[in-house]
Amino acid sequence: MPVVFWFRRDLRLQDHPALNDALASGHDVYCVATADLLGQAFSDLSEIRKNSLRSSWAKLSESLEGKLSFIQSPSDLPRLTKHLGADKVFVSEVFDTFGVKELLAIEKDLTSIGVRLVRGLGNYAVAPGTVQKADGTPYRVYTPFFNVWVQSEFEQPYCLPSSAIFHAVTEFATNFDPELELGAETKAGEQFALNTLKRFLEYRIYDYADARNFAAIGGTSHLSHALSHGEIHPRTILASLPDGAGPDVFRKEIAWREFYADVLWQRPDTLLGYFDKKFESMTYDEPADKFEAWKSGRTGYPMVDAGMRQLAQTGWMHNRVRMIVASFLVKDLHIEWQHGASWFQENLTDFDPASNAHGWQWTAGCGTDASPFYRVFNPVGQGLKFDENGDYVRRYIAELRHLSGNAVHEPWDQVDGYTHGYPERIVDHANERAEALARLEKLKVQ
Repeated sequence: MPVVFWFRRDLRLQDHPALNDALASGHDVYCVATADLLGQAFSDLSEIRKNSLRSSWAKLSESLEGKLSFIQSPSDLPRLTKHLGADKVFVSEVFDTFGVKELLAIEKDLTSIGVRLVRGLGNYAVAPGTVQKADGTPYRVYTPFFNVWVQSEFEQPYCLPSSAIFHAVTEFATNFDPELELGAETKAGEQFALNTLKRFLEYRIYDYADARNFAAIGGTSHLSHALSHGEIHPRTILASLPDGAGPDVFRKEIAWREFYADVLWQRPDTLLGYFDKKFESMTYDEPADKFEAWKSGRTGYPMVDAGMRQLAQTGWMHNRVRMIVASFLVKDLHIEWQHGASWFQENLTDFDPASNAHGWQWTAGCGTDASPFYRVFNPVGQGLKFDENGDYVRRYIAELRHLSGNAVHEPWDQVDGYTHGYPERIVDHANERAEALARLEKLKVQ
């Protein structure tokens, strides 16, 4: 009797224990991907993020010699298993809020028709819920979590059996075609991820500790897309890391991803809700014109606007800049973090539910192990520090390319700063910082 393997956020063949489980069943394996995932319809995503997914699916399909089939929604899986006469659907274990709900719902539907959902090891080096304090409770602070996590006995990467054979679904009606309106192709796929890791280890890993903070240079790993789509397993990355200061810092960044996954697993309500509930009572402003200016990169603050335009143009944003734009939204515009997190979900090609929700809450001061709310990023100071020559701003803001050096960060101080149509500041940072701190004091009184 055939079995189905359901690719979700694990679009690779190597180091894939759940896929190996399906192959070990001894039955014909039919591979399927679903367009809608994580509680969000494919049609609601930005075109860049759609193309990112299409490209990842296309590369996976190539690896499967064209044997990857597509359905619109996970709810079509029972009908598919009936069509094939399959009695099992294999899938990687999930830990995010919507993913858990989705698998439980599909498991219920499959069980009702006599089909078993078989879960394999997921996409973390250490499964969320595994790292605990001595009393069995979860960690709320990153550093002690890391100290235990890093001592874990990480498994070696799994290898795809050389005898693996996959099958394509035929004569099954679906209303989703990932090749339609493909648009600009995003670099993606398992082999591209492995090549990216190789280049990172060869050229950037030893400078990573410092270089990762500077927005204008390629000092990051550029693996976030691959990790988000599951084109590479973090276990594969960890097994490749050498010793040294740069590798140690990068290892800690992998641990941050796993820490946030653990936090979300323990507190699924924090995908959209506050980890620190008292911040629900803070006074926030409704998203309106200022929110639209933030989304379109027209706040009048060059470092913020460069980041938002980078997101719009590429589907990605430098991590340091993500903190800057998040702080600006929450503490300069006084808009709740969920609005920004939703915009990131729609547009980021490397969207990860746990990292997105808790990265935002870290900056907003309401998450686990968060930056204190009174730490308000100065968008000008951050630009001068992490884009000291202004190259990042000029790359994404055409209206400021006539300004040289770090003058680009303060166009209001230049005689010709606004001659090419760059917008004036929509708020005064000093005033809004004071307002944010006043709202914090009011919250403390409450």
